[in-house]
Amino acid sequence: MLKRMKDHKMKTFSELQEGLQDPNIFKAFFLAGGPGSGKSYVVRYSTGGTGLRVVNSDDIFEKYLKDAGLSMKMPPEEWEENQKERKRAKKVTTSRQANYIEGRIGMVIDGTGKEYDKIRAQKADLEALGYDTHMIFVNTSLDVALERNTKRERTVPEDVAITSWKTVQGNIGKFSSLFRGAFIPVDNNQADDDIEMATFKEVKRLLKKKVTNTRAKSWIEMEMKNRGIKRKPKGF
Repeated sequence: MLKRMKDHKMKTFSELQEGLQDPNIFKAFFLAGGPGSGKSYVVRYSTGGTGLRVVNSDDIFEKYLKDAGLSMKMPPEEWEENQKERKRAKKVTTSRQANYIEGRIGMVIDGTGKEYDKIRAQKADLEALGYDTHMIFVNTSLDVALERNTKRERTVPEDVAITSWKTVQGNIGKFSSLFRGAFIPVDNNQADDDIEMATFKEVKRLLKKKVTNTRAKSWIEMEMKNRGIKRKPKGF
């Protein structure tokens, strides 16, 4: 574990130095969608090749489950052990995200969208640092979500999936108002290629826009002065 964390720190220190050279500097996308929405597929399709870093504890969590010999079906009798591994995974992810933010690196923050107040606070914190923030909201019907959930390698108990879906649905309007023109709704009931391509084009359009947050300009100028750099990064 210690070696893994040391390797992780070495990698993120390198990423921190990237800062000014990151083509997506000061761009943050929140990803929302409940279990079975297909958001993992959507984010791969819509942000693949853009250079955005994905902040997602699920992959780490699943690795920890396998390493601990725990079932990916999340049985109730293993709940306590599962939560210990999830906590470990989130700790690593939080550290990784903090390093991205320190370098103002462009990223996708993958989540379910259940906790509106938490996302609103994160959005405000990022904007206070200079980020432009956006949201990709992946939506499906409850029937589609439940069917897909049963086909995943790591499943969520049906009652949990239903509760999550209802909570996320209740937040759609609030997120749309919060992010306004930077809200990208994705109807993923059919997982249609045309819909995924339209999402990809919208993400690319937002990435090409100049950063509008005035705090970003101040940070850029300070970093350029400290590093003796004269050429401004793309988007400024």
